[in-house]
Amino acid sequence: MTLDDATQDSPTGAASATGQEVVIVTGPSGAGRSTAINALEDFGFEAIDNLPITLIPRLFSGAPSPRPIAIGVDARTRGFSGDALAEMVDDLGRSPELNVTLLFLDCSTDALLRRYSETRRRHPMAPDSSPLSGIDLERAMLSGLRSRADALIDTSEFSPHDLRAELARWFGHDKAARLSVLVQSFSYKRGIPRGLDMALDVRFLRNPHWEAALRPLTGLDASVADHVRTDPRFAEFFERTLELMRLLLPAYKAEGKSYFSIGLGCTGGQHRSVFVTESLALRLAEDGWQVSTRHRELERRMGDVPRRTGGSI
Repeated sequence: MTLDDATQDSPTGAASATGQEVVIVTGPSGAGRSTAINALEDFGFEAIDNLPITLIPRLFSGAPSPRPIAIGVDARTRGFSGDALAEMVDDLGRSPELNVTLLFLDCSTDALLRRYSETRRRHPMAPDSSPLSGIDLERAMLSGLRSRADALIDTSEFSPHDLRAELARWFGHDKAARLSVLVQSFSYKRGIPRGLDMALDVRFLRNPHWEAALRPLTGLDASVADHVRTDPRFAEFFERTLELMRLLLPAYKAEGKSYFSIGLGCTGGQHRSVFVTESLALRLAEDGWQVSTRHRELERRMGDVPRRTGGSI
């Protein structure tokens, strides 16, 4: 079962239930558990990592925490066993005072091997053997938990930014009922990013790639921005897109949606989509929306690039 299967219109599978919210995060090493725990902490959760399973119930023996709680557990946790963790989750779930979600982060073997190769880390379950041995051993230990999970996210094609965005979509509760907007650029060559609510194709705009002086630049550069902006089709497209966002975003907010992601794609994800992303994010921020930007292809080539945030609706 995936998050989408389990929850559809709710931010989490039991978001409408009463009681202390508890998210228990597990999955194979390298699938993104640490990233998830850090993201949930940023979203307002009280985050606890690698607490021995036998001690977890003691967290809830007293008065409830004023904040939701996220607990990271993996095969390295002292006293770990899949059966013991599943039993503990079931026991906690029987309490009417707790609202428990078991979140399982999965990842393909190929992706895990690639990540271990890139970081040159040893697998914690097989430090003296190949990463594949550790991956296989850990999968066997976690197999029952994967089928038991209330929420399942496959991170095989996710960057850390993608995972944070997906977690924000489901667990990023906003006490002030604000709507967070992510505007991101991407290349159609690498496919549409996961988790988008809307994608717009800007490949009809004049392509700076064919100008030798502009080819090495990006949509963050003024000369590229001028080149795209002077396309006679740009102004009408942009204003209509902005009008659409001004229609949709208040409606989504009124329906209780806390996160909206729109992607702008072009051929290489370097020029047109980057400029349109920056332009749209700026106008939405000026309108008062809480906006962030991401440029997927630029991040791959250049590392993190500057992100704009702003607004407060």
